Amino acid sequence: MLSSISIHSTDQPRATDTVYIDGQTLTLEQIVRVARFGAPVAIVDDPQLIDRIEASCEYIKTAVAQNQPIYGVTTGFGGMANVIIAPEEAADLQNNAVWYHKTGAGKLLPNEAVRAAMLLRANSHMRGVSGIRLEFIRRMVIFLNQHVTPHIRELGSIGASGDLVPLTSITGALMGMDASFKVDFAGETLDSITALERLNLPRLLLLPKEALAMMNGTSVMTGIGANCVYDASTLLALALNVHALFIQGLRGTNQSFHEFIHRNKPHPGQVWAAGRMRELLAGSQLSLNELDGKHDYRKNDLIQDRYSLRCLPQYLGPIFEGLGTIARQIQIEANSASDNPLIDSESGVSYHGGNFLGEYIGVGMDQLRYYLGLVAKHIDVQIALLVTPQFNNGLAPSLVGNRERRVNMGLKGLQITANSIMPLLLFYGNSLADRFPTHAEQYNQNINSQGFGSANLTRQSLELFHQYIAIALIFAVQAVDLRAFAVHGDYDARCYLSPQTRPLYEAVRAVVGCSPSAERPYIWNDDEQDLELHINQLADDIIGNGLVPQSIASTHAALGTIVPLTTI
Repeated sequence: MLSSISIHSTDQPRATDTVYIDGQTLTLEQIVRVARFGAPVAIVDDPQLIDRIEASCEYIKTAVAQNQPIYGVTTGFGGMANVIIAPEEAADLQNNAVWYHKTGAGKLLPNEAVRAAMLLRANSHMRGVSGIRLEFIRRMVIFLNQHVTPHIRELGSIGASGDLVPLTSITGALMGMDASFKVDFAGETLDSITALERLNLPRLLLLPKEALAMMNGTSVMTGIGANCVYDASTLLALALNVHALFIQGLRGTNQSFHEFIHRNKPHPGQVWAAGRMRELLAGSQLSLNELDGKHDYRKNDLIQDRYSLRCLPQYLGPIFEGLGTIARQIQIEANSASDNPLIDSESGVSYHGGNFLGEYIGVGMDQLRYYLGLVAKHIDVQIALLVTPQFNNGLAPSLVGNRERRVNMGLKGLQITANSIMPLLLFYGNSLADRFPTHAEQYNQNINSQGFGSANLTRQSLELFHQYIAIALIFAVQAVDLRAFAVHGDYDARCYLSPQTRPLYEAVRAVVGCSPSAERPYIWNDDEQDLELHINQLADDIIGNGLVPQSIASTHAALGTIVPLTTI
C-alpha cells in the first residue's frame, strides 16, 4: 500500500516534518499530520510571544494579589459568578474545577481526536492572552511528541463554555492530578501519575485562571472538525472520480460539462466541478465525446443524459463551496483564543466575553453532515441507473457478469446494503446546533452551540460514508468492465477508460486482489468473491490514505483551490 500524508499539494509533507505552533498559522493539514501521523510539534522560537504568555500570567498574579474582580479568578463560575473568592482561595477554585467537571460519559474518543485537541489547546495559548504558564504549553507538546494521549469520553460537552468536560480530562492528565485520569502511552493504558513519572515530569497544581485557560475552549470539537473536513475533502474528491466512472459505465456524455454552459452560470463550485469532469472524462473510449456541440440521437434513447449526470456540476458545486467555507471557519477557530476572560497584558486589562462558544463548529459540522447526505443521495441515484436495464443503456440487470449462469443475481445484495447506509447518512444530516437546552447551568449557558456533539456526529457519519463509497467503487468498476465489453468486445476497461480515471480503476483492483482481465469482468459469478471482504478492504484503504486516495491525487490537489487545507 502506498502511504500518503497529504494529497492536496504537489510537494508531499512528511510525517517527520516539524509543525511549529505560534497561535496564528496552523493549517488543517498540519493538524491532521500531528493528530494521525505523529508529526513532531515545537513551539516557535519567538521571544515576543513567550514574553506575552508570561506577561499574561503576571497580570493574573497581580490581579489576585490586589483582589481585583475578574470572572472565574476572584469570583465563582457561571451562574455562581456572584460568589466572591478570596486571594487565598483562588488556586483552590481552579483545582476544584477539574474535579467537578470530571463527568464524561460514553465511549473513548479516538486518539487522533484527542491529539488534535491538545495541539489546538497549545496553539490557542500561544496567543498569550489566557494567563496560563508556558509550562502547560510545553507539557502538551511533550505529550504529543511522546505519544501520550489522555482518555476523553465522547459525551459531556454542550459547546457553550467550550468543551469543559472533555478538556478536563486533558487538564487532569497533564497535571497528574489523580490516578483516575488515564492516558494511552504509546499504546499502553496508564494512569496519569505513572505516565508523568515515565516522562520525568513533576505533578502540577493549577494557579489562578489556569483551569479556565485549559478547560474553557473549543479545542476538542475543533480538532474533531479538522479531521472531519480533511476526510470529507478526500471523500468528495473520490466521489467525483466515482461519478466519472459511473458516466463511462452508463455511456454518458461530456457535453453537459462544456465550459460555455457554466460560463453562463458562473458559480465557482459549479464551474470547478464542470471543468474537473471534463478533465476526468477526456480521452475516454466509453463515454460520448460531444464537446463539439453536436447531438447524437442515440437510436431510441434520450437525446441528453438524465439529471443526475447532466446536472452534476450544479448539484455538487454548492457542496464543494460549502466545504471550503467550513474549512476556513475551522482553520480560523484553530488559530483563536477561545477561553474567558482574555488578557491584554500590554494595556493591563482583561475582557469578559464569549469566544468559548463553538457555534462555528456546531453549524459547520451540521452543514457538513447535510452535504454528505446529498452526495450519498446522488450516488444512490447513479447506482439505481446502473443496475436497471431500462436506464443503463444495455448493461445486464444488477450488473450480472456471467449471464449464462441463470442463478447469478449480480450486485443485487450490494445495492441493498448501499440502500441501508444512504438513509442513515441522510438522517445524520439533520441539524443539532438548533436543539440546545435553554436552561443549561442555572440559565447561564442559555445558548449553546452543541459543537462537540455535532462534530462527533460528523465523525460517525464519515465512518458510514467510507463504507458507502467503498460500495460505490465496486459498482463503478463492474460497470465499466461490462461497458468495455459492450463497446469494444473485451472486459479489460483499462484500455478504454480515460487516463484520469484509469488509476482509480487499477487501485480498486489492486486493493481487492483482482487483476483486470479481457476474458472476465471484475465479478463474473456471484460465488467467486467475498464482496463483504472487498467492502472492508476498500474502506480500510480509503481511511488509511492508501492506493485509492493516491489514485485521486490530481482531483484532490485541484479541490485544494476551493477547500483551503494547506494555507491560512
